[in-house]
Amino acid sequence: MPGDVDALFPLFDDPSLHAFTGGAPRTREELARWVELVAGGRSPDGTERWCNWVVRRLDDDAVVGTVQATIVGDEASIAWVIGSGFQGRGYAKEAAAGMATWLRTDAGVGRLRADIHPDHRASQAVARSLGLEPTQEIADGEVVWRTG
Repeated sequence: MPGDVDALFPLFDDPSLHAFTGGAPRTREELARWVELVAGGRSPDGTERWCNWVVRRLDDDAVVGTVQATIVGDEASIAWVIGSGFQGRGYAKEAAAGMATWLRTDAGVGRLRADIHPDHRASQAVARSLGLEPTQEIADGEVVWRTG
């Protein structure tokens, strides 16, 4: 993933990706530091396992986004970001499904969680496709979705 900063930067340098989450795009340097940090695979205190993947199109290897999981115990908090020019084509659903399968079969994760803005219908559809359901729990203004 550290070698992917140049491909990721133009994709993530898009204010529209922050419509639901707030904030602004990272600078190239901030993105490089973040990639270097998460590529280590663990939080600084060692309590979280970090798994991050670059999502690429099969036909031409173009970078279209990322998926990530933070594992604590037997639960993984998952997220996906697909570049705005690639949205609506099923990339998030396919990549998130592949990640969820790996988490359950290879990483020993029993439960999945995703925090989703209450108005973000596309992310809600991805979560439902993975078997997540909304809970009454709210985290930073987002609805917590979970599997059993």
